[in-house]
Amino acid sequence: FIAATVPDPLTPRTSGAHGGCMAEILDSDGVRSALSQLQGWSGDEKQISRSVKAPSFAAGIRLVDEVAKVADEMDHHPDIDIRWTTLTFTCATHSKGGVTDVDIALARRINELAAKAGAN
Repeated sequence: FIAATVPDPLTPRTSGAHGGCMAEILDSDGVRSALSQLQGWSGDEKQISRSVKAPSFAAGIRLVDEVAKVADEMDHHPDIDIRWTTLTFTCATHSKGGVTDVDIALARRINELAAKAGAN
């Protein structure tokens, strides 16, 4: 009899960043290609960032709250700088030392949330 270890689906996975996701770092061409499809984002292989202007301070804080919910769902969290109505989001996979496809996916979600919040 050989016992197999079966993960408990109710227990959060901690074996690696992003819930076990094996994110791979993007090279400069990969980042450049991804940025060409991400409105407002810029950066390089180390990190990508975007600033948006919210309609009001309160709207900006609500946007940050929505981004926080998505970031927790993705188990991947951006750096966020709040300056009155200007919010700057910076994405990088620190454990990999640069930008990964997870950062690109989070940037897309941030763009969707910003548009919905009326931030530009």
